This record gives sequence, structure tokens and C-alpha cells, in this order.
Amino acid sequence: MKTIFFTFLFLATLAIAHAQQSITWPDGKKATIILTYDDALPSQLKNAVPELKKEKLTATFFLTSDIDSTSIPQWRNLAKKGYELGNHTVFHPCAGTDDNPVPSDHYTAYQIIREIEVMDRFLYAVDGKTKRTFAYPCAETIAGGKDYVDSLRKYTLVKYARDGGDSTAFITDFNHLDPFRVPSYGLEGGETGAQLIAFVKKVQQSGGLGIIMIHGVGGDYITISAEAHNELIRYLKANRKEIWIPTFQQGMDYVNKQIPLKAQKL
Repeated sequence: MKTIFFTFLFLATLAIAHAQQSITWPDGKKATIILTYDDALPSQLKNAVPELKKEKLTATFFLTSDIDSTSIPQWRNLAKKGYELGNHTVFHPCAGTDDNPVPSDHYTAYQIIREIEVMDRFLYAVDGKTKRTFAYPCAETIAGGKDYVDSLRKYTLVKYARDGGDSTAFITDFNHLDPFRVPSYGLEGGETGAQLIAFVKKVQQSGGLGIIMIHGVGGDYITISAEAHNELIRYLKANRKEIWIPTFQQGMDYVNKQIPLKAQKL
């Protein structure tokens, strides 16, 4: 009886290990952190970008049509220096209108897919790239009351799509990671440097992948202070021997090569 029990326990352990297959990160790194910034906010260019450049860290910026004649040259220059410009739709439609002038309640799946396509063309005029990643506005995958993730998958406009989550939303189970529902730690505003670093440390301990969703930095909305942001950046720089810090597309391309990602359809 004991033999049967231990055989079962051994097989169960193997099954769990297989289900949560780990990844060997580049250059012997122990974990991966991806910095993402949403909505093309002026405070990002003013406060976040200089610190990223200073510490020679890369990041992904998910842009909307709020980019203009003043900021476009700056975004174009960032793209030339290896920063990723991702798609965040033209009008950033979300449920309700409190914080977003364009409600998504009356969108169809086709309409939001079309908007993503238009933004792709807009961004091509900025950085000359034809394939890019996407972030759901407000971390919502619903438009007009219907989930549009499978429609986005079908049209093959973008390679990967970032979703939302909280400080527990980091990835260790890569076998079941849907490339169109990639979770991230969505900041709510007011987080301290210590809180941001605590998230990174959890990812380090897990050996996994953590994506941080940032909006305002020392200004705008859903804001963290420039000081908190700088503490995070300095910690990442100090731990670069252990932490890989790619763009969203670079990180996901690497994961997909190591463990081919399978879409988890509804």
C-alpha cells in the first residue's frame, strides 16, 4: 500500500513540475521584470524616461492617439534607442465615462479591432515597425458587453496582449500562459518605492516573470511619485546581474521560443 502511495505522490509531483515548467532566463538571470507605461502621458517623458536613460534600462510604452506634434519626435527618438512603442488603441475606450471620454459600452468587437488596426498604422508612421504588442485599455477585455480577446487573436494584428492584475500577478506557470491575456501588476497610484521593490523581490524569489503597469510618474493620473519610480529603477539597476529587463515584446518572444505559447480560448 505504501508503495502505491509513494508512486502516486511521485507521479503527482512530476505532473505539477511539468504543468509549471520553469524558464532558463538569458545570461544566467534568475528572473525577469518588464516595465510598461500606459497612455502616452507627459509625466512619463518628463520624469520616467530620463531616469530609464540614466540607468540604461529599457521599457515598453503603450501609446494612444494622444501623442501629438510635440511628443511624437520624442517617442520616435525613444524607439530608435530600443524602447518599444505598443498599441493601446486610438481613443482608449473603457466601460463608463468617468475617467475616459470614450465609453466602450456600444463598441462591437469589430469596431475595437478596427481601432487597433488604425493605431497600428499610426504607430508605423512613428517608428516604422509593422508588428507590435497591445495593452487592453483599463485592463478590460470587454467591448459592448462581449469579450473580444478571441477576435483579437483571429485578426493577428498584434503578437501579444497585456492584461491587468494586482501585486500577486506575476508568471511562473508558462505552460498555461495565454499570449493574449498576459497578466501584469497594475498600479493604482500612490505606491511607494518599497512596495514596488517588494513586488520585484517576489518575482526574484519565484524565478518568474513580472510585468508592471505604470501610468503617471510624478504627475498626470494613477500616479506614483517620481521618487518611488526612481527607487524602483535604482533597485533594478543594482540587481541587473540577477534580473533581466527586456521590453514586453522581447520578453514574450523569449518565453515563446523557450515554451511555445498556446492560446487559451474561452
